[in-house]
Amino acid sequence: MAKKRQILVIGNNENGCTPELEKIAYDVGVEVARSDSVLITGGLGGVMKAASHGAHDAGGLTIGIIPQNDPSFANEYCDVVIPSGLGMTRDFLNALSADGVIIIGGGSGTLSEMCAAYMHKKPMAALKNSGGVASQYSDKYIDHRQNVKVVGVETPKDAIAYILGQIIA
Repeated sequence: MAKKRQILVIGNNENGCTPELEKIAYDVGVEVARSDSVLITGGLGGVMKAASHGAHDAGGLTIGIIPQNDPSFANEYCDVVIPSGLGMTRDFLNALSADGVIIIGGGSGTLSEMCAAYMHKKPMAALKNSGGVASQYSDKYIDHRQNVKVVGVETPKDAIAYILGQIIA
């Protein structure tokens, strides 16, 4: 049996997640499930919860890698909870677990995960109209190394198509 593709979805936590971002994240989660990929998130609220909800509703498998050592912190849509106990260092575990990354809005925590993925040349798609670091880094490199461009996309379907194209290529 072939390994399933693993797609990490990152973005605003519950403190900065608007209903618009929740809708985008939900739709991204649905598309991840439809692509027969595993959804990975940080397992908490906001974009993480909305993407997990979408993938769960579409019959996909969801994994939440949470910073705490207590699995009860994970949102209810995580099928598998990995209580890392690593605090924010878990951003590297999230990035290294993924074959590709989809970015929705986001602040400094999201940027941390982006940087971890960037250093390991993971393909990244950013919903360019979602604000935050997704908009700020769309169609750019994070630094002078030009490891991998953060490709700006318009829709959740575009994000999945780009990531799948990069994983399969």
